[in-house]
Amino acid sequence: MEWLVATMIGLLIGCGIYLLLRSRSFPVVLGLLLLSYGVNLFVFAGGGLRVGQPPLIASGPPYADPLPQALVLTAIVIGFAMTAFVLMLALRALSELGSDRVDERHGDEES
Repeated sequence: MEWLVATMIGLLIGCGIYLLLRSRSFPVVLGLLLLSYGVNLFVFAGGGLRVGQPPLIASGPPYADPLPQALVLTAIVIGFAMTAFVLMLALRALSELGSDRVDERHGDEES
């Protein structure tokens, strides 16, 4: 089971980095999403998953650690806000420049 989770983390992060290196803005946004999903899965898997255990300390020592769950939940909210901001930035650049390429130069800039 651990190899499956490790493979999925590697696949998500690898695909995210590949998409971040593309020249269009929409694949860059998708790359950021995949990269954040991979990091969230890494943090969640690093905290350990205990099935059937209470999330807080009860009367016994076996309990689920709530810290990775809180970190992932916070990262999901921040990732959503970051994605909305980057999408609006890409749409603004598309309307202002007429292109969605991230490496294209316009105007009087020197090449």
